[in-house]
Amino acid sequence: MNNLVSLLAGLIFGIGLIVSGMADPAKVLSFLDITRLWDPALAFVMGGAIGVGFFAFRSAKKRARPVCATEMHLPTSQQIDQRLIGGSVLFGIGWGLAGICPGPGLVLLGAGIGQGVVFVAAMIAGMLVYQWLENRGK
Repeated sequence: MNNLVSLLAGLIFGIGLIVSGMADPAKVLSFLDITRLWDPALAFVMGGAIGVGFFAFRSAKKRARPVCATEMHLPTSQQIDQRLIGGSVLFGIGWGLAGICPGPGLVLLGAGIGQGVVFVAAMIAGMLVYQWLENRGK
C-alpha cells in the first residue's frame, strides 16, 4: 500500500511540474535571471507549495501516526551549520547553472530528454561522492 501511495504522490508531483512548466529549464532560468525578461511563475509555484506544506506539516505534527505508514519521519533539527549552508550553496549553484533540480530532473529523465539524463547522472555521482566522504570520515 505504501508503495502505491508513493507512486501516486510522485505521479501527481511530476504532472504538477509539467503543468506548471517547472520541468522546463528555460522557464526556471528565466525566473532566476532578474536582469532580463523576468518570469515570476516559479514564485507562484513556490508560494503554493509553501502554503500546502505549511498546513500539511502542521496537520502531521498533530497526528500520532501517519495515514499510510507505520511511523512519522518529520525533520527535527533546527540547527543551521556549515553542512546545511554548504549544501544549500551547492544546490543553488547547480540549480542556477542548469535550471534543473531533482524533481524536474527525474521528469526530464523519464521523458528521455538529454538534459535530464546528464543532470540525474551528475546528481547520482554527487550522492556517491557525498557517501564516500561520509564513510571516509568515520
